[in-house]
Amino acid sequence: MDNQKGNKKVLEQVSGPIKEYFEKVEDGAGEFTPGEDKIRLNAPGYGAPEVLEALESLLSTWVTMGEKVYEFENQFADYLGAASGLMVNSGSSANLVALKTLRNATSEPKLEPGDEIIAPAATWSTSIAPIMDIGCMPVLVDSDSDTFNLDPEKVKDEITSDTAAVMAVHLLGNPADLHALQDICDAHNLILIEDCAEAHGASMDGQKVGTFGTYGTYSFFFAHHISTIEGGMVVSSDADRIEDAKPVRAHGWPREMDNSEEIAAEYPDFDERYLFIEPGLNVRPTEVQGAFGLHQMNRLEDYIQRRRENAERLNELLSGYSDVFRFQDEQDGGRHVYYGYPLLVRDGAPFTREQFTGYLEDQGIETRPIMGGNLAEHPAFSELRERAGDLETAQDIHERGVFFGNHHRMNQKHTSHIADVIEEFLTEVVSS
Repeated sequence: MDNQKGNKKVLEQVSGPIKEYFEKVEDGAGEFTPGEDKIRLNAPGYGAPEVLEALESLLSTWVTMGEKVYEFENQFADYLGAASGLMVNSGSSANLVALKTLRNATSEPKLEPGDEIIAPAATWSTSIAPIMDIGCMPVLVDSDSDTFNLDPEKVKDEITSDTAAVMAVHLLGNPADLHALQDICDAHNLILIEDCAEAHGASMDGQKVGTFGTYGTYSFFFAHHISTIEGGMVVSSDADRIEDAKPVRAHGWPREMDNSEEIAAEYPDFDERYLFIEPGLNVRPTEVQGAFGLHQMNRLEDYIQRRRENAERLNELLSGYSDVFRFQDEQDGGRHVYYGYPLLVRDGAPFTREQFTGYLEDQGIETRPIMGGNLAEHPAFSELRERAGDLETAQDIHERGVFFGNHHRMNQKHTSHIADVIEEFLTEVVSS
């Protein structure tokens, strides 16, 4: 029996039990008993199709980057309306590949050593660290107090002759003010890069985030809207930009490039399989990750719809507490996809964030700070404080921001329980 027939037979034998197992998991997904079941930050978003596709790859022994990765790249780019996509092993690597490609570029737009790149202070560490890795300087800028995203007016204040780019981050799935940022970049000849790690399917006026800038980056970590366990994607509305990124993803060789044969012909003394045309990385994904991605695409819009329904209900249930909480606003024309549900404990509230989150955690509702808070406060980025502008809102997010879960396995039972627990907490605070 050849391997292909043997693999098919094994898959036929296991597909029934695997499908039955996940059917039982799905049947119980909506069950929730307040006081007994936890409301977690995230929940597994895969099922039998992903497991069977991954198993097929494992049985075939083609587990490194291959056709499933390439197909997922095409599907994801098509979904966004981007020209092309390049899958990597994480969202952090996606940022590094995009930036390093701009650093390696031989034509405009490009980055030079010492260039300043404006980025929000309130974000995740690997929105910032790759900027430093390529020899550029992050300039941390404050957030808008309503959206928690990069404040375009503060961006204007920090532009100098050394400014080369703006890194927009769509915090917790809420689109940044891309029209304003794009206008600023156009006016000052700056590169716009979008970190969309938490914003799968978010959009502004119908255009998906990630397609406004020179590059957009995504993460497919386990906790995100769709997941390839670990994984990421670099996208662009210019297919040539993705071609430029291919050597950066894999060792600096041109193997994956459309004009690889033409490039190899320029260096006839080299084995084209081991030709390196620029300094590269090795951040390739696996075929197992590609296998997951193919089937995750079928789930994404349903998952986004559930998150938006949960958030709309929470907005309604918690609307009476605006005197003690600040909520993240969705812009006109924006489509927020709610990676989580964030809020800030107001300055002057009769309780601290720690008291609030401690109560929620005791009641089985998992919480986290809003990403890294103000990154200028972290030891890894202390050297950036002097160049940073005023970071008042980022500091508010750092000291008083919190988010809790909002995912596809939550429903009205979960959101009602969250609202009840918050009401109980506030009642206890007021009465004590």
